[in-house]
Amino acid sequence: MTQALCRWGILGAAFIARKNWQAIADAGNACLVAVASRDLQRARAFIEQCQQSHPQPRCPEPLESYEALLARQDIDAVYIPLPTATRGPWVLRAIAAGKHVLVEKPVGCNAAEAAQQIEAARRAGLQWMDGVMFMHGRRLAALRTVVDEQVGPVRHIASQFSFRADDEFAQTNIRASGDLEPLGCLGDLGWYCLRFSLWAMQERLPQQAWGRIHRGVRQGSAAEVPLSFTGGLLFEGGVQASFHCCFEAAHAQWATLSGQRGLLRLDDFVLPFHGCETQATLWQSEFEVDGCRANMHAGRQRLVFAEPSNNAPGSQESAMFAHFSRAVLDARIDEAWGEITLRTARVLEACLASAHQDGHRVPLMG
Repeated sequence: MTQALCRWGILGAAFIARKNWQAIADAGNACLVAVASRDLQRARAFIEQCQQSHPQPRCPEPLESYEALLARQDIDAVYIPLPTATRGPWVLRAIAAGKHVLVEKPVGCNAAEAAQQIEAARRAGLQWMDGVMFMHGRRLAALRTVVDEQVGPVRHIASQFSFRADDEFAQTNIRASGDLEPLGCLGDLGWYCLRFSLWAMQERLPQQAWGRIHRGVRQGSAAEVPLSFTGGLLFEGGVQASFHCCFEAAHAQWATLSGQRGLLRLDDFVLPFHGCETQATLWQSEFEVDGCRANMHAGRQRLVFAEPSNNAPGSQESAMFAHFSRAVLDARIDEAWGEITLRTARVLEACLASAHQDGHRVPLMG
């Protein structure tokens, strides 16, 4: 018996779509039917380059417009990696065309846009999800028990996601464009830090949020685009989270959870380091006093998970498409993904609002 496959289309030929090209093939329950661009030649070039790197079982068809892809009856779901400022309208058009939607993050320029997309998908009975890949990894699922039983109760969360852009970045890259990517590094990188903090707190909203733009760029009448940003959250019971994201520091993607019983550290919480397994480190250090001697014992435990880093069956990227496709094929829509995305968008919006108010704390109601 031939296994049913969720039939995908990609709306746009962005760089990140190259990674998810292979993830669709590796999901096991999905196939890529077509790729659309506003330029047919660009769609053809994208498919040719990706097909050379990782051939799809059946070569996808290039399409000359997004409208042409949404009109296809042989496509069940679309992946939308368009610039943030243009994502919202195309997500709504895809939903109106009866397509399930996986949209890159940030899903819109503000929380209201996110809520509009989520509500439209809910009314249409369609699956909607953002593209935070690490939420689907085996490692994070396994670490839930570690946090609950060996680390918690959680007292503090810290994270950093950064990369060192070249000197021309602010002038040439769309992630510094107020018209296309108004959230800058906060949307591109900080979204992951905030999502990880919410995951650590079992998706509970913080009571307050704050933030600072350390450096930004302003183009024309558009608001300042953050290039370096630091923020924080305060949860019920005094639990705090801090994060830093920027385009100006060395590659870093670490996160720590500090609890009453231990400390959990991930050195690669967003994009697992290359290899055939993923890892984390659990610290349960002990302080020993013996007469005049004071010794701190590391209590370090390396946690290893049978999970490839990326671009392979079983990776977090392929798992994301597998989970999404299973919901479509089984007609069991999971609305929880919309809820956690909306909370992420609300917290991000509060951090940015704080930065525009000289770092004053912004309350978030539950």
